[in-house]
Amino acid sequence: TELKMEPMMDLKLIDSCAGKSEDSPLHGLAGGCAIDFNRKLDNLFLVGTEEGMIHECSKAYSAQYLKTFEGHRMGVNALKWNPFHEDIFMSCSEDWRLQIFEHSSTVPLISFDLGNAVNDVCWSPLSSTVFAAATTDGKVHAFDLAQNKRDPLCSQKIARTKLTKISFSSKDFILIVGDDRSLVHTLKMSPNLRKIGTPQQGLGGNEGGQFDTATIQRNKMVQFLASINKKYAQ
Repeated sequence: TELKMEPMMDLKLIDSCAGKSEDSPLHGLAGGCAIDFNRKLDNLFLVGTEEGMIHECSKAYSAQYLKTFEGHRMGVNALKWNPFHEDIFMSCSEDWRLQIFEHSSTVPLISFDLGNAVNDVCWSPLSSTVFAAATTDGKVHAFDLAQNKRDPLCSQKIARTKLTKISFSSKDFILIVGDDRSLVHTLKMSPNLRKIGTPQQGLGGNEGGQFDTATIQRNKMVQFLASINKKYAQ
C-alpha cells in the first residue's frame, strides 16, 4: 500500500491591515507551520502560519479560508482543538503568547503571556479545562481554567535547553516533554491538576444518571465559558 499526498489548498497571504478586508489577497503564499483537524467536524481544520495568522479551512471548500482569527504577531507553533468541546481551540506562538479561542469569535477568549517563545501546547485527555505548554527557556506551564483563569497553577523549569514538544499520557496523570537535545522528560502531575470533576459538582451525566465522562467534561468547559461571558451560559 502506497501512501499518497493530495494537496487540499494553497495558503494565500491576506492583508489584515485597518481599512481593508481581512480576506484581501496579497501576492504569494503563506508559510504554514501548524495544523489541527476538528475531531467532531471532519471537514474542518485550522492552519497557523509563519506570519501569525490562524485560518479556519474546510476539506470540502478549498477556494478560500472560511475564517481568519486574530492570532499572533509572530509564527504560530501549535494549534490544538479541545478534545471535549468542538468549538474551543488554543494556539501558541514565538510571540510568547498562548491564546484560547471560541470558534464563533475571531478574537481570543483569553490570552497568557509566558515570557518566552511557546513551542508547543496540549490539552489533557482527562479534563477539559487542563492544558500545558512548553517554552524556550526550559519551563513547563500547567493550567486549569476551572481553578485559575489568569495564571498557571504550576510553572517549573525542567531543563536548561529549549523544550520543543509536550503531551499528556492518555491513561495517567503524566506529562511527556521533549527538548532540542533529543531528551524526553516525564513529569507526574500534582494533585491540584488531577481534579477531573463529578456529577455532584453540577456537571451532569447522561439520561440514565450514569457517569458520562464526555458530557461532564464538556459541561465543565461550558461552566468556564459562562464564567467569562454570559452569552455562553446555555
